[in-house]
Amino acid sequence: MGTGGLATSLIVIAVGAILRFAVYDQNTSGFNVGTIGVILMIVGIIGLILSIVLLTMRRRTDVYHHDDGYIDEVGPPPPRRYYR
Repeated sequence: MGTGGLATSLIVIAVGAILRFAVYDQNTSGFNVGTIGVILMIVGIIGLILSIVLLTMRRRTDVYHHDDGYIDEVGPPPPRRYYR
């Protein structure tokens, strides 16, 4: 989960809040719209927490140390190819 996970979680929370607080007719035939809104908000919060945890746990492994003390975070450039 990356930034897409964050955005999706926020959208699910917003849809859940709309269903819970903005829909007037809560009791329809067979299910309660407010309950579905609460469930969506809970799922969105869990997804948001997981996204944040996974983003903070991700480590950068592409750091190169050169002999002259220079630290390159992207890595050495690819070798040049010469075409004839």
